[in-house]
Amino acid sequence: MVLWSASEYGGGLHNYQVLPWVVGKIEAPKYWPEEVQRFWLQAHESVKNESWDAAAVMIGSVLQVALRLNKAVGSDLKSEINDLATKGILPPIMREWSDELRLLRNDSAHPKAEQAAKNPQDIKDAIEFLDYLLKYLYDLPKQITEYRTRKDNEKKK
Repeated sequence: MVLWSASEYGGGLHNYQVLPWVVGKIEAPKYWPEEVQRFWLQAHESVKNESWDAAAVMIGSVLQVALRLNKAVGSDLKSEINDLATKGILPPIMREWSDELRLLRNDSAHPKAEQAAKNPQDIKDAIEFLDYLLKYLYDLPKQITEYRTRKDNEKKK
């Protein structure tokens, strides 16, 4: 949207201001667990606001709640990641990346006085992986179920 004002003495343009379009609020899929939705929204809002440390903590929170809702067992996030990897729920590459998210979260959740600021690209990469992980844990199973239901219904016709 552009706002402008006419010049007082000559009919020209006095001043103008360009305002950004209102961008809609992002929403998590309604079929994700409520806890995952809540932390995921906070993680994405933190990235949008360039609150990198807050984003790192929220990314770790999404990871941990998603793993626990998938029956991860352990005394800490590292053991929960390893538990789901051992059970075959997390493939090796997702186990490795989940551990990277854990470390990123720990740096912001338990900072040292001399700690450098987060690299924004690291956080952007982390949230992209997180979105892939949630697609793997929640979206793909739903899509597979819908596909099978559709195929079963077609067979019945």
